[in-house]
Amino acid sequence: MLKKQDEAIARASWKEIPAGIWALGFVSLLMDVSSEMIHALLPVYLVTALGTSTLTVGIIEGIAEATASITKVFSGALSDWLGKRKFLAAFGYGLAAFTKPIFPLAPSVAWLVTARFVDRIGKGIRGAPRDALIADISPEHLRGASFGLRQSLDTVGAFIGPFLAIGLMWLTANHFTTVFWVAVIPAFLSFALIVFAVQEPERPEGLRKVRMPLHPSELVRLGATYWWVVAVAAVFTLARFSEAFLILRAQSSGVPVALVPIVLVIMNVVYALSAYPAGALSDRTDRITILTIGLGLLFAADVVLAFAPGLTGIALGVVLWGAHMGFTQGLLSTLVADSAPPELRGTAFGMFNLVTGLALLAASVIAGALWDKVGPQGTFVAGAAFTVLTLIGLLPIRGRLRAKDRV
Repeated sequence: MLKKQDEAIARASWKEIPAGIWALGFVSLLMDVSSEMIHALLPVYLVTALGTSTLTVGIIEGIAEATASITKVFSGALSDWLGKRKFLAAFGYGLAAFTKPIFPLAPSVAWLVTARFVDRIGKGIRGAPRDALIADISPEHLRGASFGLRQSLDTVGAFIGPFLAIGLMWLTANHFTTVFWVAVIPAFLSFALIVFAVQEPERPEGLRKVRMPLHPSELVRLGATYWWVVAVAAVFTLARFSEAFLILRAQSSGVPVALVPIVLVIMNVVYALSAYPAGALSDRTDRITILTIGLGLLFAADVVLAFAPGLTGIALGVVLWGAHMGFTQGLLSTLVADSAPPELRGTAFGMFNLVTGLALLAASVIAGALWDKVGPQGTFVAGAAFTVLTLIGLLPIRGRLRAKDRV
């Protein structure tokens, strides 16, 4: 039996990944293209075209992201209560798609704030049910590859969007409204794709019905292994603060302001290229080994960005940072799917996203404070220290996670 399973793992490839996973990957790609086209220009549009203060922009973004994190908890729990994932995921993508025309039509800042707010609610609604749906659709021996593929395609959209925005702004002589209208197209294609191309599997017979997913008794059922994964992910998130600090590091090293955005492009290209191979590799070895490699890459990135001089050092640090994202982000989602009971996967992803979202906020505040007090070195050295803490936290449960992850 084990021999046959090992042979199946050895034969596993991207060709065996179910069509539904590919569809969900392109759903994410198209929506990211649309969202990033708008989000890359929105702060500038608010400040230059509508005269909004930068403080207002910061408040808008903060409220929007906090709303998305909180919404994920309830949408994930609701998907467990309903026993259905696709409807909520499609509703979230649809909500985001139907708000996109508001951006070119908005007559005032209030309309744009409302559109941004509703768009992030849509993101929050779709996140946890979509991840749970990926876990439901993917075969156990391809789970890492499935999450990695979706993450890769999602990240491709994250850098195609800004490139399209830049090109269209050049072609239209900085006509924001035209770019916003073009961004509507991939949003509706994304919505159509999840409605017509994604089929939700039948709920397994005998799977326990969950009546109150967020009740303490249900949260306890998620298990010690799951909660340890969440705790480790939270500490890890403290180590990988906002990518805005990569931009600041590049700028402080003499990169011209006009070229600073290339930092995120390089990072996302490496991220997209590494996420699927890392996920597929975790199916053939074990998750913890791959996660450890990812943490090693983050440690190396922090050290390089803290101490390596010149633009070459910055470029190497950014490449290492993108590689660590590829080796960890999809894998953490895979660990959540591995460790949580099938009937509580929506709740599990919702709680995971909430905790790591709050940790990311704390990480960026800590990183900013260290930058102001100590300078760039202090920020990246602290990131390396939190990475070591994450590795230490991973050790006590290595055996238990390996037993669950070996599929």
